[in-house]
Amino acid sequence: MIIEMRTYKVKPGRRSDFLQIFETKTVPAHQAIGMKIRGPFLSVDDSDTFFWMRGFPDLQSRGAMRDRFYESALWKQDLEHNLFPLLETFDVAIVEAPDDLGGWR
Repeated sequence: MIIEMRTYKVKPGRRSDFLQIFETKTVPAHQAIGMKIRGPFLSVDDSDTFFWMRGFPDLQSRGAMRDRFYESALWKQDLEHNLFPLLETFDVAIVEAPDDLGGWR
């Protein structure tokens, strides 16, 4: 399994706004494509930071699934314009994990 470990820092005081959109629109869209989502995990050190992961069966699937999400009308007409203005920075680390990770939704 390929996992993107994602760290998002939002503009001060905007984490709950970002997470409301993330939980109601982004997560379901990812799941509909077949991505496995874990998180969000809220930073206890920084109220403007959170972490989440998205999983893929392999690198080839990752590319196809990512393209499907970022080429969707939801991304282009809604999420890109509503989420990016709330972000300060984000970072992505790609790791490979064993296939027997439980608890992915």
